[in-house]
Amino acid sequence: MRHVASGTRSRTRCPLKLKAIADAGFDAVELSMPDILAYGKMLNGSEPDPKDYDALVEISQAIKAQMVEHNLKVMMLQPFANFEGWPRGSTEREDAFDRARGWIRVMEAVGTDLLQVGSSDAPGIADSSVDDMAADLAELADLCAAKGFRVAYENWCWAMRAPSWKDVWDIVKRADRPNLGLCLDTFQSGGGEAQVEQRWSESLAELVVTVPASKIFLLQISDAYKMDPPLADEVDKESGLRPRGQWSHDYRPLPYDGGYLPVREFLNAVLDTGFRGYLSMEVFDPKGQEKRYPDMGAYAKKAMDSLEKLLVA
Repeated sequence: MRHVASGTRSRTRCPLKLKAIADAGFDAVELSMPDILAYGKMLNGSEPDPKDYDALVEISQAIKAQMVEHNLKVMMLQPFANFEGWPRGSTEREDAFDRARGWIRVMEAVGTDLLQVGSSDAPGIADSSVDDMAADLAELADLCAAKGFRVAYENWCWAMRAPSWKDVWDIVKRADRPNLGLCLDTFQSGGGEAQVEQRWSESLAELVVTVPASKIFLLQISDAYKMDPPLADEVDKESGLRPRGQWSHDYRPLPYDGGYLPVREFLNAVLDTGFRGYLSMEVFDPKGQEKRYPDMGAYAKKAMDSLEKLLVA
């Protein structure tokens, strides 16, 4: 089993963050586009345009050098969002594929073969069919296959059309590409389904018998705080996120660090499929991290400790 340090919303500079991750015993990282933009600002004094792919390639090459120095690899580039389901001929669909080609260039530069696609939350895809979405994912997978790359499709629990693991698995099956699989996530499934105990148990049992291990490209792990009072049932003006998106963005601690989701149940179900790939700690807990941990080194060690506890519990 390989261990990955993923998103942590840390202000720590890139080299210091990577040293902390390596010292804690992680093998790899998930690299996010915000990480690339932030490192570009650190290197050049200003944040690059997210669509200036020549600049992003140069920054990514510098990041790759840091990875080599710390004996880490980039397991995946993420989060590629609002890609699938746009009407054919629309400017949005043209932009989505332009972004895809740009991100593939970044993948080459940083040395990763895996792209994460989060299920779209764009209102503009509300009328798209599941087959339309599958066709878009198939076309993206073919673009990536030309470079020897893979695509990991993840359900985001606030998504417009594919909020559950069953939804994204249905789309992946319809797309039917060997380099297209799933990115499963304890928060996205636990936060979306575990509120109803019987339905949650049935969902886990179904996952074990329906999803082949070969189609699970990684499992992301985090917990969630129980919000009391609940987040307001409205779109956040600053981020544009609906309540579950806001919950995901800022209230996901490490396991055994104040959350309440059945993280271990979901991990066990995924392992019961036969999956033995990457386990990635994808944690978004800026307030909790700043309150409880003195530095990135302590936080990375706590992340590894919590992962090891999950695996032996």
